[in-house]
Amino acid sequence: MDKTALSSNWKKLQATLKKDPTVKRKPSELDSGNGIVKKRKLTEKQKPYNRDAKPTLKRKRMSDKKETGDSADASAPKIETSSRHKENEGRSPSAELGKYVAMDCEMVGVGPNPDSDSALARVSVVNFNGDQIYDSYVRPKEMVTDWRTHVSGIAPKHMVEARALEHVQKEIADILKDRILVGHAVSNDLDVLLLSHPKRDIRDTSKHPPYRRIAGGGSPRLKILAEEFLGIKIQDGAHSSVEDARATMALYRREKDAFEREHLKKWPARMIADNREKGEGQKKKKKKKTTRKR
Repeated sequence: MDKTALSSNWKKLQATLKKDPTVKRKPSELDSGNGIVKKRKLTEKQKPYNRDAKPTLKRKRMSDKKETGDSADASAPKIETSSRHKENEGRSPSAELGKYVAMDCEMVGVGPNPDSDSALARVSVVNFNGDQIYDSYVRPKEMVTDWRTHVSGIAPKHMVEARALEHVQKEIADILKDRILVGHAVSNDLDVLLLSHPKRDIRDTSKHPPYRRIAGGGSPRLKILAEEFLGIKIQDGAHSSVEDARATMALYRREKDAFEREHLKKWPARMIADNREKGEGQKKKKKKKTTRKR
């Protein structure tokens, strides 16, 4: 083969490639003249998803609102219950009663000495779970001379649909029958209701030794016990007998085993002997004498 012809063909091919723009090679990212790689700019759609990216402005505002809350009381602990609270409902048609109930009452001042003479104006009962069993305003028979609204939460308007004392007495007596009554200084509540309850079936949070230590051995306030042992605030303003009853039950549940141990020291469990196993008390059958015939 003629080498001169080959070289001339090669020269023609090179000339053709230089004239044709479609076959021109694009400069690579390394052809910058100084050996530095040039990065391509990506469009917004081509950018990869960044998990560490900050949230948008709208999302950030929502998260800030959730963390700070709308009010100072948003993060305050509350006693959780599974039932609604309907004021002055009377006996709840849906809440289960159970073995344990907690009761609290609100009083008003009556007569010429309202600071010392009190009458029942509201009574509330909750079950072991804190569900409202009973709530009613009560119409005092005496003349109310001090409503104590700032403490009791009772006002004259509540007497419009209040129930008679005798009616409330009967309903409360039915609820308490054969049940364990939990209360805070519960003897005061029973006195204004003009009711009694077996001491064996009473659990009083104001007399529990571990709770009394916080008051130096005296009777502690329910408000202080709730804040110290439950981490909740009650009675900041007007009292609620429903809220107080729930707090009392929560205090009992927190120390239930200790309550029962202390209770057994004063009221030992009744022992019922089973005499039937030993055969005692049963009439012995007399053996008939048999005479042998001769």
